[in-house]
Amino acid sequence: MPIALRYAARSDVGLGSKKRNEDSAYASSSMLVLADGMGGHAAGDVASSTVVGELVQLDGDDIGADDALDQLADGIAEANEKLRSEMDADPTREGMGTTLIVLLKTGRQLAMANIGDSRAYQLRDGKFTQITKDHSFVQSLLDSGRITPDEAVHHPQRSLVTRVLTGREGDVPDLSLREARVGDRYLLCSDGLSDYVGARTIEEIFTEGASKSVGEVADSLIEIALKASTLDNVTVVVAEVADIDDVDLAARPDVVGAAVAHGLTQSLPTREQTPAEKARALSRELDGDDEPDETDKGAHLAETRPRRRGRRYAAIAALVLLLALAVAAVWGWTWSQSQYFIKDSGGRVTVYQGVDSKLGPIDLRHQQESTNIPTADLPEFWRSKVTSGIDASSEKEAAATVERLRAEMVACLAASASGNECTK
Repeated sequence: MPIALRYAARSDVGLGSKKRNEDSAYASSSMLVLADGMGGHAAGDVASSTVVGELVQLDGDDIGADDALDQLADGIAEANEKLRSEMDADPTREGMGTTLIVLLKTGRQLAMANIGDSRAYQLRDGKFTQITKDHSFVQSLLDSGRITPDEAVHHPQRSLVTRVLTGREGDVPDLSLREARVGDRYLLCSDGLSDYVGARTIEEIFTEGASKSVGEVADSLIEIALKASTLDNVTVVVAEVADIDDVDLAARPDVVGAAVAHGLTQSLPTREQTPAEKARALSRELDGDDEPDETDKGAHLAETRPRRRGRRYAAIAALVLLLALAVAAVWGWTWSQSQYFIKDSGGRVTVYQGVDSKLGPIDLRHQQESTNIPTADLPEFWRSKVTSGIDASSEKEAAATVERLRAEMVACLAASASGNECTK
């Protein structure tokens, strides 16, 4: 009997400082794709949506098992080349990249490809198993026996990946062909879930949800990630292998995350928000995203301030002064928001937009990105500079500084792991 997939994809921007979702996912009756974009300033959302948009062209093709892995590898190589083209066309995107997991149905098998630290799990006959291996710094420490699995869970560099799609020729994924049995369930997830929710908890939700629909399980996983205060975008794809006659092949694919924002599926119907998503949207609204800034309030007060009779000239002078102050405040705010700086916040290298100062009650800075670079893991020279603050004249320069700090951290950690002193 031919098989097909029941599927559900869900995504949330998370509770951190990110204002946009850099994850993308696609799910259909024959294909599952999840990509976690990286690069922050360097357009991680473009990277993930670009790769997913290229790979969905394989969906629906009648691919034989003998050719599936070759076609999947070719498709990923073409998607990686598209990343290179995007960066060549727009230098501000230089440095973007993305993780990737793909499951592609071929007959009664699944062709699988993965690169990065996004994960895939399988539930078969009640046994829950991780079927991908992280391409990460922590995984290399595990493989070499330098740390234990328990230590890996809380390692400060657990999000540092060693291999992702970056548009370079050496970006090659792991490929495998798996048997698909009716009743098997699969979970694809970004590290917004796996870094914040324990493996045992994920297993319990997935295993206990075996009698629930794939959509209900996906909703539960997003909700538990938000309850765990995930600071990253969190995306999950849940799928079940079923007889083809029991699957609605005419149903539209699920597309979530950055792929939606970049117009991959403009014709797809918008699904109703889950309770967790509604709560998240309400929380953002209550945080004051739509509140006018202080300069707008000042201008409004100046325009509605009543004049006193007998003091016309004084009132005019006061009005002119207030307008001048308002103009100066607006100019100062506009200029400040074209500046960036990198500084320690909560023990991590953090990118701020603005200047490290205040204009009266107005804070001229706001946090744009909290990176996964612990300040304590930097060489002493760079640690002191981050502590005092590193100015950047543009978003591109700030991104380049972050990548320099990341490289310094990796070199420092490698030196320490080899028993050498980390200097510079």
